[in-house]
Amino acid sequence: MPESESSRERLDRNLDQLMTELRVAMPGVQILFAFLLSVPFTQRFGDVTDFQRDVYLVSLVAAGVATGFLIAPTAYHRMTFRQGEKRHLVFTANRWVMIGLLALAISMVAAVLLVCDFLFDSTVATIVAGGLGALYVGLWFVFPLIRRLPTEDLG
Repeated sequence: MPESESSRERLDRNLDQLMTELRVAMPGVQILFAFLLSVPFTQRFGDVTDFQRDVYLVSLVAAGVATGFLIAPTAYHRMTFRQGEKRHLVFTANRWVMIGLLALAISMVAAVLLVCDFLFDSTVATIVAGGLGALYVGLWFVFPLIRRLPTEDLG
């Protein structure tokens, strides 16, 4: 960030970065959600266990929540266009995107758990889903939060 950047320029840059990040995340969320919406209409869905049906519901609802939170910044921006709400939008949208990413991780892990439990035994499904969950939490949340911790200036 340039030292000469005004707070307005910083907000513009932050909003632009946020919208670019959403352009990356949204296609995956939309594809997952569409896939989950079509699953009950497949012939083999009637063969799922009660556990698998419950996992499906968690995945479907989490994908819907992720979609809502990840699209919300765009709707907010449109509804408040030229109303002087950019600062509030940037900070609120940041929270919404974090919630959306968490819901997306839950949906993806639940979808993988559903498929693996359907195809393999519950031990394999639990290991695979747990590993993916740990990967998402680590890469998306833990690692970035660790980087935010204060460090000693060794220079």
